[in-house]
This record gives sequence, structure tokens and C-alpha cells, in this order.
Amino acid sequence: MPHQVHIYTDGAAKGNPGNGGYGVVMELIGTPHKKEFYEGFRLTTNNRMELLAVIVGLEKLKNPKMNVLVISDSKYVVDSVEKKWILGWEKKGFANRKNSDLWKRFLKIYRQHHVDFKWIKGHNNHPQNERCDELAVYASGLENLSIDTFYEKEGEKLF
Repeated sequence: MPHQVHIYTDGAAKGNPGNGGYGVVMELIGTPHKKEFYEGFRLTTNNRMELLAVIVGLEKLKNPKMNVLVISDSKYVVDSVEKKWILGWEKKGFANRKNSDLWKRFLKIYRQHHVDFKWIKGHNNHPQNERCDELAVYASGLENLSIDTFYEKEGEKLF
């Protein structure tokens, strides 16, 4: 089935952990419609922001069962889904798995759509990926950053 929406994502962290952010560019295929989203956090990791960008993009979809292509430069996210590692983690209750809160949230929204993933090399002059990177870096530098509550409360226990 042809994709109805392309969701481009990127995450950034200044320090790992450190303040971070995500950027999302969504394009409705066959139309000029495009939306951008970003948010920054005071203490998080790059992988959390990469994954959260995908989650937020999928959560912004207004209709169920959409055909979506997620384009990301994160091997962590793309491989976890495409190689079905996440299904094994889920079967084991995400035991000793980093970012379990986000992976559970991801699965909930992922299963509401038909989602394919495509990995692209980051910082390779891909216009939408470069824009996502700009948004993520910008968001990580904002004042009054959001709190990544799970990471700040539970993160140190997991690592």
C-alpha cells in the first residue's frame, strides 16, 4: 500500500545524558501540507529523544490505520523495530531494557497504524532530516525545558 504520510524524525542531546530535544517533520503525501513539532528536555539521552520523536509523530496522526513511512537516522530505533527486537523485549516484559517506558508507549501507537521504517544517514544533506536536526538542537537549547520524568526518576536505577 502506498504511504499516506511521511514522518521524518531526529533527536539530540547536549551531553548524554544532558539537555536534549526532538524534531519531527510530517508530510501528507500528494499535498503541500507539512507540519513540524519539537520539544526540549532538561535531562535525557539522545536515544530517548530519537524514539520520542517517532512516538510524537505517530501520536499526531488524527486517523487510525494510516499507511506511514518513518524516516530516521537512528539505527537504534529503526533496527529495534525492523529487526523485531522490540517484540522479544516485550515478551520478556522489557526486563533490564533501557527506555522501557517509551518502547511501551511506542507499541501502543505503532499498532494503531501500518508503519514502515527507513533508515537514512544523518548529516548527509537530506533536507527533511537536516530540518529535524535543526528543530531538535533548537529545542534542546530552549529555556524552561520539559522534564523527562521517567528518566529523571527511574533512569539512574536502570543504568
